[in-house]
Amino acid sequence: MTALEQLQALPIWQGTVRATPLGGGITNVNFVAEDDNKRVVVRVGDDIAVHQIMRFNELSASQAAHAAGVSPQVLYHAPGILVIDFIEGRSLTADDFQDMSLLGQAIDLVARAHREIPHHLRGPSLIFWVFHVIRDYAATLQTGGSRYQPLLADLLTDAARLEKAVGPIDLVFGHNDLLPANFMQAPDRLWLIDWDYAGFNTPLFDLGGLATNNGLGPAQERWMLERYFDHPADDALLSHYHAMKAAAALRETLWSMVSEQHSALDFDFAAYTQTNLASYRQALDHFLQS
Repeated sequence: MTALEQLQALPIWQGTVRATPLGGGITNVNFVAEDDNKRVVVRVGDDIAVHQIMRFNELSASQAAHAAGVSPQVLYHAPGILVIDFIEGRSLTADDFQDMSLLGQAIDLVARAHREIPHHLRGPSLIFWVFHVIRDYAATLQTGGSRYQPLLADLLTDAARLEKAVGPIDLVFGHNDLLPANFMQAPDRLWLIDWDYAGFNTPLFDLGGLATNNGLGPAQERWMLERYFDHPADDALLSHYHAMKAAAALRETLWSMVSEQHSALDFDFAAYTQTNLASYRQALDHFLQS
């Protein structure tokens, strides 16, 4: 059964259902769908073991995120299906985060998610430790005969150095995939969507991902850290942050390498790998020079 056929078979419709593919998803097939009474977003996707995506975790995180006031409501769910309230608005782009007012709203929204979601979370939940993910991705690439095998030993050496540099962490509930398109701007506020990778983590991972994915400069990064932590960014915080930022970029790079082999979605993962590899090397250089 195709994703569209799964959508059409849902028992939630009243009258004729109309569905339009929603672009941008690279771990799901997404639609905007409406019947005679409602308009919703339908996400279709099974577990993705190579990416440690477990749909029970996405569901519980999505429900808790709504209860915490940071994400739209889950209206219906079934195995491989998530139906979410439609938000009238637009997905952000990296350029949007050059607006310091909007960046501040995004940081505050992420901080709220970190603090409030655990109070609403129910049932089992995952931990997202980036260095475990990196090691797992590397093993997947090695056993799968990836064309990137010659890079893996050096990348794992980098990762071990970065993990040591990160040191002890605070634990929050992270989104762990802060691409610009996962922020939705409605007329009155921002929303945070798509909880595929959610799990307990250090806040530095989300902050590093936010900076890398949106091209923030050094002054913006310091401002982001000071706004999030509500105190000046000293040398120790900056060092831990730059190590985690490099690790976040490395994880995204390896994610894309794995996706080149395992994803059936129509997306240019090879080009995405090269973009992220360049971002990672830049972040690593910054860490080494800091």
